[in-house]
Amino acid sequence: MEREEQSELCFPQAANISCRKPSAGWSQGVSGSLLLYLTCALTVLLNLLVITSISHFRQLRSPTNLLLLSLAVSDLLVGLLVWPGEIHLNAACWTHGDIACSLYNLVSFTVTSASVGNMVLLSADRYAAVCRPLRYKVNVTVKRIRLCVCCCWLCSLLLSSVLMKDDLAHPGKHASCYGECGIRIEYAAAVLDLLVTFILPLGVIAALYGRVFAAAASQARAMRSRVTGGERQRSLPMRAKKSELKAARTLGILVLVFLMCFCPYYCVTLAADGSPGASVVLNVYYLNSCVNPLIYAWFYPWFRRAVKHIVTLRVLRPGSRRADLL
Repeated sequence: MEREEQSELCFPQAANISCRKPSAGWSQGVSGSLLLYLTCALTVLLNLLVITSISHFRQLRSPTNLLLLSLAVSDLLVGLLVWPGEIHLNAACWTHGDIACSLYNLVSFTVTSASVGNMVLLSADRYAAVCRPLRYKVNVTVKRIRLCVCCCWLCSLLLSSVLMKDDLAHPGKHASCYGECGIRIEYAAAVLDLLVTFILPLGVIAALYGRVFAAAASQARAMRSRVTGGERQRSLPMRAKKSELKAARTLGILVLVFLMCFCPYYCVTLAADGSPGASVVLNVYYLNSCVNPLIYAWFYPWFRRAVKHIVTLRVLRPGSRRADLL
């Protein structure tokens, strides 16, 4: 009986302070873990294609695509580090030490916060393109977008450091036993996290896209009235507006899918922290990082053309950076 109990411990040689091994669940079984790891690998592959496409081809380095590039980097880190770490925590004991645990949690908080920030920036970009089209190219430049992306990642790192300041100063302080990698956030920090990474971004995204789709509906009515009225002199500006509206629709789908994956996680974790459902909705949240590149592939012809260049190794040819993909 004593041997059976020791076999359930993470560190039988330290029975007094050792955690028990995680209980088996669907994601802890061989088939469940294999499925999740394969999804992680697919997430890494798809986001690498997005990053390579936008980084390699000069024609794709538009302000909007730079925001998509930043989002792809955060999705890549989710598939490469954050999600595999979470699978490991649910299936086995943590054996990498308290410092590595604190760094893992810091990366996890930073990446997820940066994803939220990128979604807000994408919403603001579409608002400027559709609702302020005449000033868009003047106000939204590649240089300014790069600055916004850098600020987004720095603010995410700063916020994560504030939330985890106690854990970073004293790694392993809140661990109840040896072999656990958890984190305890104070009530004030939890309220700050809820406000900054959930309530405010959700409100901003909803407000911006409400304005975008209101403007889109107005422009669609104007275009129909001009067509029925026989006005043809402004056909080129109308095509430009139509392309912006199509981009807004695509990014609207991207944001909608993000919120569908994001909201259940917060609702479940706020309702019952540590419940079995929390692990499920967390996997759904991370699945968003795999779905995003699939949305690009479905709605963006330039992404499909870029992937074809990459897969067929045409990117290795001289002058491939100047390929026409639009």
